[in-house]
Amino acid sequence: MKLKLDEAKPIFIQIAEYITDGILNGTMKEGEQVPSTNQFASHFQINPATAAKGINQLVDENILFKKRGVGMFVAEGAKEKLVLKHREKFLDDFITPLLKEAKKLHLTTDEIISFIKKGDRNHEN
Repeated sequence: MKLKLDEAKPIFIQIAEYITDGILNGTMKEGEQVPSTNQFASHFQINPATAAKGINQLVDENILFKKRGVGMFVAEGAKEKLVLKHREKFLDDFITPLLKEAKKLHLTTDEIISFIKKGDRNHEN
């Protein structure tokens, strides 16, 4: 498990993000088992209830499902749901503020696209 806890963010959120990141990047596939509450608790020396809170959040969102007596698994369609959710968040967190700022600077759509392409070229290396 490669996750370093950040003191500034609630642990249960970090556990949920660890799992969602794994699903999005393909290291946790639909139908596969995810680390258990006890595995998270043992690895990070935290209360199992804290780990369970992060996992249960994903169960509530139908990203994970429980097989009684076996553990938690990635639900069918979880990756697609997460991609849609993260795209909406990306729009709200980055694109909308970018467009508001661009409007203040009287930038055209073509100028914004040019800036994005320039930034993308700078990060190719």
